Amino acid sequence: MAQKNRIVAAIDIGTTKIVSLIGRLNEQNRLEVLGISRSASKGVKRGVVLNIEETVNAIQNTISEAQEQSGLKFGEVFVGIAGQHIKSVRNRGYVNRDSYEDEITKDDLLALIDDMYKIPVEVGEEIIHVLPQNYIVDNETGVKNPVGMFGKRLEANFHIVIGQISSARNIEKCIKRVGLEVKQLILEPLASSAAVLTNDEKEAGVALVDIGGGTTDVAVYYDDVIRHTAVIPFGGNVVTRDIKEGCSILQRQAESLKIQFGSALGDLANEDKVVTIPGISGRDPKEISFKSLAYIIQSRMEEIIDAVVYEIENSGYMDKLSAGIVLTGGGSMLKNLNQLVKFKTGLDVRIGYPNESLAPDTPEEINQPMYSTSLGLLLKGLEIYEQNKESLDVEKMDTENPEEVEDLGKKKVKDRLRGGKLRESLKKLSDIFDEIDVKM
Repeated sequence: MAQKNRIVAAIDIGTTKIVSLIGRLNEQNRLEVLGISRSASKGVKRGVVLNIEETVNAIQNTISEAQEQSGLKFGEVFVGIAGQHIKSVRNRGYVNRDSYEDEITKDDLLALIDDMYKIPVEVGEEIIHVLPQNYIVDNETGVKNPVGMFGKRLEANFHIVIGQISSARNIEKCIKRVGLEVKQLILEPLASSAAVLTNDEKEAGVALVDIGGGTTDVAVYYDDVIRHTAVIPFGGNVVTRDIKEGCSILQRQAESLKIQFGSALGDLANEDKVVTIPGISGRDPKEISFKSLAYIIQSRMEEIIDAVVYEIENSGYMDKLSAGIVLTGGGSMLKNLNQLVKFKTGLDVRIGYPNESLAPDTPEEINQPMYSTSLGLLLKGLEIYEQNKESLDVEKMDTENPEEVEDLGKKKVKDRLRGGKLRESLKKLSDIFDEIDVKM
């Protein structure tokens, strides 16, 4: 791919937010964000598009702003897919080659992968990803890359990700309605992994847990190979709903309480601190203690952690995760969550920021766990372009010089952050914060 064309665009359609962004790989092979825009997501539930109209409107708004910031117009995007319908299976395929004397080529590997796309799946389902785990050449096992080897029989173990056709088509329909094409759907935990996991962690054994608004995504790696993927159909939104119902308050008040004062460990919460919430439509205000708020959150987070542990055990690699668990996504920012996960699993835990491949001068507002999937989609998109020797076809909006366009994009992102416009759209802090008082 030509240096100046190492540009990629992506849209992250989440349950709580829709993010459109465009970036490029710089000379140091680091990702620079040229334009990013975020909008509240109202038409998506548990990772699945349920209201096409509202989703299209949100995508249109974010696309326009990202293109205006970057000075670039693009026609195709990489899009994330998640939801309860996602499942993964393991399969093995083989091909008998004509001769022992010919070297195994990349075309042989691609033929094997293409064969996997033809395996039977249930009605209404389709294969989203075929991920090779390891190869076997004439009974020689554990081969990571057989290109260049001699052998007659080539086999491979595959991790195959399957999803519902209707969910994929709804996503594609939304993107087409704003005049864009879906270059490829990418499983969201794979995107998040690209943004936050190190190569050492993938080799040692690690479980990525991306806690979003509507889903919790899991990806297990060991020996540099993806071993298991899963999408758990609940995330941060169920915690907000529990607070709303447990404290008899409004949804937006519950969300603000969770972000500002929430904790995942009830025992560590301050017993003496109380939050005062204004009453609904002039009624008397409510007082909620930090401790009772934390216990509401803890009980639901324990349920999510139990589901994550079930998926990791299901992968068969629970005892091999030397690097433990990496938490990312907006839900990972909950206070004391890493301690709760460590206590429940006995594994090392860290919070994953998407800074693994980001350029050093990236604004801090973008380098946040809530953008792990969005930035990961850009990274996976660049990887796919490199593999296929393709590039994003972009149209310059403001200037004739492509380098000026890229500099302009970075400048606009920084200027908007400095001016507060982008910062306002990036942060999901409701006006209700001003209404809440803390009493000691």
